[in-house]
Amino acid sequence: MSLPLIPPMLATPGTLPSAVQDARWAYETKQDGQRAVVYLDGHGGLLLRARSGEDITAAYPELRPLGGALGATPAVLDGEILALDEQGRADFQLLQSRMGLAHAPERAARMAARTPVHLVLFDVMHLAGRSLVPLPYTRRRGRLEALDLAGPYWSTPAALVGHGAEALQATREHGLEGLVCKRLDSVYEPGVRSRSWIKIRNMRTEDVVVGGWLPGKGRLTGLPGSVLVGQRAAGRLRYVGNVGTGWSEAERTQLAELLRASETDVCPFDPAPRVSGAHWVRPRLVGEVRYSVRTRSGLLRQPSWLRLRPDLTPEESAADVPDDSA
Repeated sequence: MSLPLIPPMLATPGTLPSAVQDARWAYETKQDGQRAVVYLDGHGGLLLRARSGEDITAAYPELRPLGGALGATPAVLDGEILALDEQGRADFQLLQSRMGLAHAPERAARMAARTPVHLVLFDVMHLAGRSLVPLPYTRRRGRLEALDLAGPYWSTPAALVGHGAEALQATREHGLEGLVCKRLDSVYEPGVRSRSWIKIRNMRTEDVVVGGWLPGKGRLTGLPGSVLVGQRAAGRLRYVGNVGTGWSEAERTQLAELLRASETDVCPFDPAPRVSGAHWVRPRLVGEVRYSVRTRSGLLRQPSWLRLRPDLTPEESAADVPDDSA
């Protein structure tokens, strides 16, 4: 393709713009998928590149018809590839079964029939031989919406101007990952993590029981690099994840002492997780963690440590963890 290679613009973690600035921002739903830059060559050809620049076109054969959606007009678009659950929400665990198949086209075709993806488009950086990168967000968004790109496996969801607090609350009520705030006058900055785009991730908190730990490396040698945590379900301690962030140095040192005092040779989780090099502990310590979503198998996605909960007993950590023994 003769189209210019354009790395995607990235958002910076942050908070909602102030009420005074609210009307100067657009708000888009943050999607939990795989970022993709879409190249349409104007001759029916489609090229998908991941954030890393890798060609991932062959992994998603159901998106090939998008190559002819604009006829003879070449374009470079920005979007996110999603796998949707029964409620129409992005499910990253489902998407993982589709990722990494760019070099296995036959398997990709089988998976496309079983778990089709959906591409949401939210920006256009090049159109009909002209770069739109210097244009403000509002003009690029207008050009994108005028393309009317809607198909069986792709769409252009609407953006909301102003009303950021209401938009964020709506994502929480519907169990969505979060919100991306985009300044209306912002140009497209290829490959830059910019303050003109702000991402806000909805996070949840839950209590967990510590059942083991993995040794740290480098400056963390001799200290826990992460802890293995679980929750009570159906009378068992079910493994729900590996937490490796959220401590200060002093907190990590304190935790190391508590873990060593509770060491055991017996894995407290049922069933035992497949974790190499784990040190098991008696399940006495309760902690509070923050995470984004829970996977279908009950694991906490992107967990981080908040604090110890000495006021709680391990039995009080019960949660709605899927029971795979049924």
